[in-house]
Amino acid sequence: MTKIEEMIKKLCHNGVEWKELGVLCKIETGKLNVNASVDGGEYPFFTTAKEVSFIDTYRWDSEALLIAGNANVGEVKYYLGKFNAYQRTYVLTRLDNNVQLKFLYHYIKYNLKQYLEANTKKGAMSYIVLSTLKGFKIPIPPLEIQQEIVKILDKFTDYVTELTTELTQRQKQYEYFRDLLLSETELTKVGFEWKTLGELFDFKNGLNKGKEFFGKGKLIINYTDVYKNKKLSSKILKGMVEVTETEQLRYDIRRGDVFFTRTSETKDEIGKTSVLLDDVSGGVFSGFVLRARPKTKLLLPEYCAYCFSSSEFRKDIVRYSTYTTRALTNGATLSKLGIPVPPLDIQKWLVQVLDNFDTVSNDLNIGLPKEIELRQKQYEYYRDKLLTFDEISRKE
Repeated sequence: MTKIEEMIKKLCHNGVEWKELGVLCKIETGKLNVNASVDGGEYPFFTTAKEVSFIDTYRWDSEALLIAGNANVGEVKYYLGKFNAYQRTYVLTRLDNNVQLKFLYHYIKYNLKQYLEANTKKGAMSYIVLSTLKGFKIPIPPLEIQQEIVKILDKFTDYVTELTTELTQRQKQYEYFRDLLLSETELTKVGFEWKTLGELFDFKNGLNKGKEFFGKGKLIINYTDVYKNKKLSSKILKGMVEVTETEQLRYDIRRGDVFFTRTSETKDEIGKTSVLLDDVSGGVFSGFVLRARPKTKLLLPEYCAYCFSSSEFRKDIVRYSTYTTRALTNGATLSKLGIPVPPLDIQKWLVQVLDNFDTVSNDLNIGLPKEIELRQKQYEYYRDKLLTFDEISRKE
């Protein structure tokens, strides 16, 4: 590490030249809708989701960076080969000869989101304007320094990737076990009834308010809360919104309520579910999600959390959603879907078994997740030291 730091100090002691991203590379977007992905497709299909989908056709065959234009705004991926892209994914190719693409990847990963926070148009769901992205400034140290920085940072990212791959395999084992326990074959052994969601829940759209009402007031369940957590509690919720008494009554939330993402950029995010496991006094829910309120005592909220995240239920969600420029679902559609409802004592047993397995698989204080977290922090430490440059000093 001392060698590269000394090299940077020696070769960049007067600072480095900075250029706007739009000058350094060609920036395009994909042309395809979110529903263009194909299960088992031959080529990667980059959307704004964290996961990469697949497709049977390709538009690019090159080294490229892929930047999410909305949803996971500013997330960046590197790829070399044939691929295609969603219409709101920015594709960066044809780089200036004085810049390594991998160096650009690490710098964008390091600084772009902070830049976008100050320059991106904001609402309930942010997005990147092309002119804003083109104006993002990049430092250009000598190529030999770029190569050394990439070599060091790639070692950390490669190790994190290996650990993440192993964790993903364990997660797949967990998902297989969960799906097996919730399968018709297994539940037939203990008895169950198929019930439509319309029989079990009342659906309601959420609250829509202008952005000036957010930041204070009552707790609100937002899109990201539902997308990121299959179980919700008052400790998780951070968003706040000002509401009237009428709005508070109309859009209230309580233990046992199930929330579905109503609209999304990708198939992976549509109809994601989260179950509220405690009461939140005065809380409300966002217009980007649907509330499903139980009208029966046949279901444990914790059982719902696992049942609605099962692979079979997720397939039904994706199959019956509608797709234009965005993926959409609604209460009428969801009401027609069915789930298995075993006796309450069986639900309790299933929850206990899956809770234990879930803890082993996902506890951030032990095993692979903790190791990934530590390695990521190491990467961020060295990235901060290696990717900080002054602008070149110019003599009058």
